[in-house]
Amino acid sequence: MNGLTGYYFVTDTQLSRAGNVSDVKSAVAAGVKVVQYRRKEAAAAVLYDEAMALRKICRGSLFLINDRVDIAMAVDADGVHLGQDDLPLLVARSLLGPHKIIGVTVHSVAEARRAKTLGADYLGVSPIYATQTKPDAGPPAGLELIRRIKAAVQLPLVAIGGIHLGNASEVVRAGADALCAISAVVTRNDAAAEIRKFQSLFR
Repeated sequence: MNGLTGYYFVTDTQLSRAGNVSDVKSAVAAGVKVVQYRRKEAAAAVLYDEAMALRKICRGSLFLINDRVDIAMAVDADGVHLGQDDLPLLVARSLLGPHKIIGVTVHSVAEARRAKTLGADYLGVSPIYATQTKPDAGPPAGLELIRRIKAAVQLPLVAIGGIHLGNASEVVRAGADALCAISAVVTRNDAAAEIRKFQSLFR
């Protein structure tokens, strides 16, 4: 997954001020290259309908589904993002085929190496700082984990967890190829303007 740089957008239905559709439109307008649809509490039919709507907005941006390989297949998403407790990567790959993108959240160098061996296209390194967005994220890993994984595994790294404009530049300096800062964007009046501030850190 060459070229994964900049702000990586993840939806959050409960935090969003404007709603997922509006947020994704803002993300695409701000030049985001990857949009991940994450909504854990909804029924499959709701996920399918909303994913279809978001897929149409993401022309020119990669559209990934969090966790749900079935929804990704149903809407022909560009791929999925998997956590450590989700469907195993090899199973997801067998269902999606060789050309879809699969990202994996990792919390250690060992998990990063395993994901690389199994064929992950990129890694989400999480959580960098303490976060309220994902209650099950675990204790913060800190910038050192980014540096260690960067040295051990040749895959694009997306940093996530507790990131905001005040600490984002140090995340980039630590070696993150991309970063996600959900609450710093979707809780604001102008999500696109906030995303552009993060994008500028990568120029």
